[in-house]
Amino acid sequence: MYDQDTIAAISTPVGLGGIGIIRISGPQAVAIVQPLFPSISFWERLPSHHLTLANIIDPAKGSVLDQTLLTYLKGPQTYTREDVIEINCHSGPLVLKRVLELVLGQGARLAEPGEFTLRAFLNGRIDLTQAEGIIELIQAQTDQALEQANKLLQGDLQKLLKGLQEELLSLSAQLEAAIDFPDEELEILDRQEWNQILQNRVLDPLSRLIQAYEEGRPFWEGISLVIVGKPNVGKSSLLNQLLKEDRAIVTSIPGTTRDTIEETLLLRGLPFRLIDTAGIRRARDEVEEAGIQRTRGKVQEAQIVLFLIDTSIALKEEDRAIYQEIGDKPLLIVLNKMDLPAVVSIEAVQKQFPGRDMLSISARYGQGIETLKEKLQELFLQIHVPEALPDLIPTLRQKQILEQMVLSLTRAYQLSEQNQSPEFIALDLQKALEELGSLIGTTTTEDVLDRVFSRFCVGK
Repeated sequence: MYDQDTIAAISTPVGLGGIGIIRISGPQAVAIVQPLFPSISFWERLPSHHLTLANIIDPAKGSVLDQTLLTYLKGPQTYTREDVIEINCHSGPLVLKRVLELVLGQGARLAEPGEFTLRAFLNGRIDLTQAEGIIELIQAQTDQALEQANKLLQGDLQKLLKGLQEELLSLSAQLEAAIDFPDEELEILDRQEWNQILQNRVLDPLSRLIQAYEEGRPFWEGISLVIVGKPNVGKSSLLNQLLKEDRAIVTSIPGTTRDTIEETLLLRGLPFRLIDTAGIRRARDEVEEAGIQRTRGKVQEAQIVLFLIDTSIALKEEDRAIYQEIGDKPLLIVLNKMDLPAVVSIEAVQKQFPGRDMLSISARYGQGIETLKEKLQELFLQIHVPEALPDLIPTLRQKQILEQMVLSLTRAYQLSEQNQSPEFIALDLQKALEELGSLIGTTTTEDVLDRVFSRFCVGK
């Protein structure tokens, strides 16, 4: 699972810019780059964590490829705890590609996605919760997400879990003593005190963490906001208007959108996962049918639905069928195309779909969009109004493992309440400890590591 070879990758986004960085990590990092920087004659005295100005040379041609700033980072005081070289060159796709090719040509291997961070984890620099904090930090799109990712990265969750681990080990030790000395069990194991410690010091903190996920993740991930309607009612135009960019193709041809389009939208600091969907109607081909089925799935998962109706044409059976698909989800009916002569009045729509909030807009010209944003803000806060965001919000993977721990420990608590044998109680306690180990990474399988680190980009 862990190679001792030296890896390299581009660690900055590929594109035109001021600086691009090639990162190399491993035992041969210095030896690999030496032939590329013949002007540096003091490698044995090269200071760690300092920048050195030097030209990078193509050994095959003897020509200068770029003027760079080279950084030597001596392990273990590095991100991976290995020797690391970073080549800061001018950022351009061709420059970065050529520099990386020179490094690989000297014997480095191209890094896998997340492999630098994987090495940091395997070498004990970070635990698995901190590794997840790194990817959450990279992907953060709101201030709340950034704050929570930094807490994971700084080890706040790790410290809390380590404390819970100590409590569980202490409780387990009492059980083991009662198992080893059954005649003295009553003196060794005070069931009432044991249960109180398990409940107050372990189960309650775990439950609070799980609750923190439920309360806080919408401010991190965003609430799912799905735009639905029959073809050509202006769903893609509304998406583009909200995003202030041409994200979706807009034409007068019905059925242009064949698949879902998802984007993150911040409205007054509140995050939404905005989803434009294929129009729901009787499909003309297999591709359109697949898009419509995906739309139905997104509607079922949605936390808020925007139901678009074209007021320039009469209501159709398709509109009524879509309304039935939405069910009782939080809904805002959006009457679009107010810039055109109205065929359907607001009163007619209210009669057809009573008791639902609605407003008129023109997605084409932006009329009513600010009012729509205010309505969305109100809906967000109606769905999710915590008094304050939790101090620490776990990721979905972490929350799922925490729930498994609660199940195991609840069984242990119930067995103890029933005065069952310590051997049975100890089995559930041991299971909870194993689950905690998979959470922080001390007993994690390779499959779990693959799932965590596959989210990373190459070069991190």
